[in-house]
Amino acid sequence: MDIIIHAILAFLVFALFFGALLGAASVKFKVEGEPIVEQINERLPQTQCGQCGHPGCRPYAEAIANGEAINRCPPGGQNTINALADLLDVEAIPLNDEHGEEAPPMFAYIREDECIGCTKCIQACPVDAILGAAKQMHTVITNECTGCDLCVEPCPVDCIDMVPLNVTTQNWTWSLPTPSEQMITTDRRPLTGSGGQPA
Repeated sequence: MDIIIHAILAFLVFALFFGALLGAASVKFKVEGEPIVEQINERLPQTQCGQCGHPGCRPYAEAIANGEAINRCPPGGQNTINALADLLDVEAIPLNDEHGEEAPPMFAYIREDECIGCTKCIQACPVDAILGAAKQMHTVITNECTGCDLCVEPCPVDCIDMVPLNVTTQNWTWSLPTPSEQMITTDRRPLTGSGGQPA
């Protein structure tokens, strides 16, 4: 019985020692992220569509931090370009149409009676928004779909449509102001009457 108690105590001592060692190492060797990349990534739409020429929003954020143009994101459109220009203190330029056109928010819709269950759309979806199994009907989780349309091309029976997202109280968001609108709202001075006193 004493041997079991001693063994348990030894394991506890070792666990505490190595836990403290790992904790100290994680603090000492912590890799700091680049704050500007995080801020850029927060302003991108997180569609992970690859239209910018990068495999996702985070790699594009890193490329922007390294000097790449801020106008290659069709899902984000001009509002995202304006937000990035404001963050980076550069000129807001129009969307580069070589990467696509700005469009209203969309989501994928699978015509389920035509679906053959090939799973190619599931493999193509970067955000796991499609449910289904091999040789079974698939469906899209609308709230998870980012509208990247990467699932459309692989579908061998062409049963996926991109449908405009109806604006409801659940998904409506404020659009980001343009830099000129920000200047108008932040440059408000009190009206003055004669003698320089507020009117």
